[in-house]
Amino acid sequence: MTRSDPPASDKVNVGSGTDIQPGWVNLDVAPLPGVDVVHDLTELPWPFPDDQFSEIKMIHVLEHLPDTVKTMEELHRIAKPGARVTIRVPYYNAPSMYTDPTHRAFFSERTFDFFDPKRPHCGKRPYYSTARFSIERMSFYLRVFKVYIRVGHPLVNPILTFFANRIGAIIWSEEVELKAIK
Repeated sequence: MTRSDPPASDKVNVGSGTDIQPGWVNLDVAPLPGVDVVHDLTELPWPFPDDQFSEIKMIHVLEHLPDTVKTMEELHRIAKPGARVTIRVPYYNAPSMYTDPTHRAFFSERTFDFFDPKRPHCGKRPYYSTARFSIERMSFYLRVFKVYIRVGHPLVNPILTFFANRIGAIIWSEEVELKAIK
């Protein structure tokens, strides 16, 4: 369902909520001010043609959807070849992950490996999904004195994940930047 004529843009903000991005197609389930396309993301396919977007943003949405693999396949379908896809989700052992009763999926630094053919998980289980992305960058958000700090460095990330996996509540969310492979 389209609320208004969406802007002629090759960028989409999936699950925008109130985070409206000017010049982007803002998609949400709720008819909020600034939302261009109203659609329930659990209903596939989404109301866009194949290969429409060069940039896709999905911030704190994927964890609310019932099927991560099908959602990744839908993101892949609407992405142009080489499209940049930015996804931010709560880290699996962050308190925010398990306190929200609408969260349905958990994510770690290895979750998106299943969609990158250069990563071992995708190589061992290529039948999980047809969606293919290359992981271009992984960042983590730390919470220090109620302030979120973004950290994304290849030397620091393994140290953070080592301690986060043993202590918990160190990493609050992760952001992955993908590139669609078609």
